[in-house]
Amino acid sequence: MLPDNTILLSIQPRFAEKIFERTKAVELRRVRPKVDRGDIALVYVSSPVKALYGAFSIEKVITDTPSKLWQIVKDIAGVSRAEFDHYYRGASVGVGIFIKLSSVKTLNNPMDLDRLRRDWPHFQPPQSYRYLRSILEEYDRCPSRLQSLMAQYCY
Repeated sequence: MLPDNTILLSIQPRFAEKIFERTKAVELRRVRPKVDRGDIALVYVSSPVKALYGAFSIEKVITDTPSKLWQIVKDIAGVSRAEFDHYYRGASVGVGIFIKLSSVKTLNNPMDLDRLRRDWPHFQPPQSYRYLRSILEEYDRCPSRLQSLMAQYCY
């Protein structure tokens, strides 16, 4: 059984690469998804890759002011201070989704967007994130490759 709050995160290729290399231990967001420790994040790598690439377990989620968040994540976020400040410009809060690095898994064969759309007609990658449950309810099925990936997280 999947955790209730499994999410599909869209992540830029350079940041996704760092996650799968285990050199980026926190994913930064402006909006806090309803996830917590032990929930699963599926990683959809955005353009130009356009593929569901893998997943990780969430260690914890923190929400704080951008300046306080920077002090916590500066060595593990995979971004420069200038990039961080640009991303959070105008925001009063920032969110850090901490990655349990030992849980990072990749699909042997990433599911490209065409494949995802064969399994889930009219599938649209999320702009930021989407709950997997809402996708499964819409299509009433889960691709077998995704099922096998998710089975690794269902202890």
